[in-house]
Amino acid sequence: MRIAVLNCGGDCPGLNAVIHGVTCAAAELDWEVIGFRDGFEGMIREGGDYMMLTPEDTQGIIKLGGTILGTTNKGNFAAKQGEGDVAKVPAEIVARAKQTVDMLKIEAVVVIGGDGSLTTAQQLYEEGWPIIGVPKTIDNDLTATAMTFGFDSAVSCVVDGLDRLYTTALSHKRVIVLEVMGRHAGWIALYGGIAGGANAILLPEIPFDVEKVADSIKERDAEGNHSTLVVVAEGAKTEDGLVLKCQNEGAEVRLGGIGDTVAARIEELTGKETRSCTLGHLQRGGDPTALDRILGARFGVMAVKLADRGEFGQMVSYQSYHVGSVPIKEAVSELRLVEADGEVVNAARALGICFGD
Repeated sequence: MRIAVLNCGGDCPGLNAVIHGVTCAAAELDWEVIGFRDGFEGMIREGGDYMMLTPEDTQGIIKLGGTILGTTNKGNFAAKQGEGDVAKVPAEIVARAKQTVDMLKIEAVVVIGGDGSLTTAQQLYEEGWPIIGVPKTIDNDLTATAMTFGFDSAVSCVVDGLDRLYTTALSHKRVIVLEVMGRHAGWIALYGGIAGGANAILLPEIPFDVEKVADSIKERDAEGNHSTLVVVAEGAKTEDGLVLKCQNEGAEVRLGGIGDTVAARIEELTGKETRSCTLGHLQRGGDPTALDRILGARFGVMAVKLADRGEFGQMVSYQSYHVGSVPIKEAVSELRLVEADGEVVNAARALGICFGD
C-alpha cells in the first residue's frame, strides 16, 4: 500500500513529529509513504511535487520545529478567505490533484491541518477521496480534541517572554503589554499568562474595559507593586467591539495591533510609562516541547492505524489521555472557546489576575 502525507496552513512545532510517526508506522506495515511539498499545492504541480519518506529520512526530525515538507496557507486550496467565509475548491483544481493521486497509486491521504485545511479535506472526502485528518492548531481551539500539538510549545514561548519582560518592567516600574496569538480562542493567552505571572489577561471570549484594567494597575501601585504585566490575545476586542485586523489578500484575515492600542490607553488612563511587545511568529517557531513531540508522533501513528482500518473521513483526536478519532465534519463544526466562568478562568481570578470585566 502507498499513502501520502501533507501539511497545510501555518507551521507549528510538532509537525515533523507527526510526519515521523506516519512514516515509521507505515514502514511497520511495509507501506510506502509519499510526502507532498507545500500541502495540496504539491499535488497540482507538473508530475507532482513530492518526496519518498522512509524512517531513515525522518530520523532526528521529531525534535525540529517547522516542517520538512513545507506548507502554505494561500493558493488554490485555501478554504478560509476571511472570518466566517468558506471557499469551495474549484472542481478543475480537485480533478488535477486527483489525477496525481491516481497516477502515483495513492490509497490514503493524511492531511495535517487546522480548521481551514480540514474543511478542504472534508470536501475532498465527500468527493470520494480516502482522507484521514490530523488536527494542527496552536490555538488549541477544536472541540473534538482536548489538545493539539504546538499549543504547549506556544505557551512555553509566552512564558519565556513574560519571564524576560518581568525583570525589565520591574526595573523601570513600567506596565508592559504582551500581545500573543489567539484569533477566536484565548487559550494561549490564558495558560501563558497564568504560568508567566501576568497580572491581567485579556481574551476574545471575555469583553473587557480598559478602564477596569487601569483601575487594577492603580491598585497595584497603591500597594507598592509598581510594575504590571498584561497579556492580550490578538483576537480580543477593543472597547468599541472591534477586532483589529489587516486584510491579507487570498488568505485568512490577519489580526494584530490590539497590544499597541491597549498599551496606549493604559498609559493615558494611569499616567504610567507603558510599553507593548508582540510575540507573533515566535510562537510558531523553534523546537517543540517534549509534550508536543510525543503528541505529534502519537497522532501520526494513529493516522496510519485509521488508514489500515479503512476508516476514512476521520480526524485523529485526543481525549482523556487517549488518542482516538472523530469524523472530520464534526471536528471542524465547532470551536472550543475559553469559558468565562470556567474552572481555569476562576482559578486565575483567585490568583488575583484581572480580566478587565
